[in-house]
Amino acid sequence: MTTTEIAAQLVALCREGKFLDAVKTLYADNVVSIEAIDYQGLGNGMYGKEAVLGKNVAWLDDNDVHSTSVMGPFVSPEKFAVWYSFEWTRRVSGERVKFTEVAVYTVGDGQIAYEEFLYGA
Repeated sequence: MTTTEIAAQLVALCREGKFLDAVKTLYADNVVSIEAIDYQGLGNGMYGKEAVLGKNVAWLDDNDVHSTSVMGPFVSPEKFAVWYSFEWTRRVSGERVKFTEVAVYTVGDGQIAYEEFLYGA
């Protein structure tokens, strides 16, 4: 698949709330995922598809998602970006959170090989 095709498929899956399906079908086995900050002691770097899936499962297990907005993709030959906005409630504390981030993805060999998340200041 081309970068444009991967980007379009990722955005379509995320708009449907199928984040885990996106990782399973579009990510390379050796993908690298970088968060702007440490997530619950897991560190800010995840290495490999299973680790990225685990991060996503943990986040979905920890939160009740009320709304998701996905804008993009914004594509170049080997990279694309997606703007995400979420509103959720943390199950542990009951705190309601609104959050915006931009994800920049790098494609290699027809799969997502690298992703980095940038958070709003």
